Amino acid sequence: MSSACLWLVGALLVGALANQLPLAWLNAPLGVASPEKATRWLAIYEQRLGIRSWKRWIPDAGHALPGGIRKASLARRDPAALQRLVAETRRAEWVHGLLWPLWLLTLLWLPASGVLINLLFATVFNLPCLLLQRYNRLRLRLLLARTPARLSAPTSRLPG
Repeated sequence: MSSACLWLVGALLVGALANQLPLAWLNAPLGVASPEKATRWLAIYEQRLGIRSWKRWIPDAGHALPGGIRKASLARRDPAALQRLVAETRRAEWVHGLLWPLWLLTLLWLPASGVLINLLFATVFNLPCLLLQRYNRLRLRLLLARTPARLSAPTSRLPG
């Protein structure tokens, strides 16, 4: 019961904090891979991890908290919507990256077998989400790179 509370409270707290992250932080440039490098990484995700076969089973909880955004609602092809979707993949990655290590707290009250169960739970429920967000972000970056510059819209006009 205590572990269930940890995961519920942790998910709500981390999700609520992530919803407060400014878009400017989420849109900050990352080390953007060249299109060739991104294409190679996409092939790894698709061929070695088989991401296309299991990604449909990952739920979208972006709208679970007030102010959250369902990723499917941003499925338009205009550059502003694509850039916002890139930001939301980063937000989701932050959430799952911060949730994963919560299992460490169970070291304080559970025996080794309980800690192991929580580690497995954390991995099964966060690692696929992290991989999917990185995969989606690579795909979106490639799509944005193919978008003519004259169509690119500033992200500051997006709600958020």
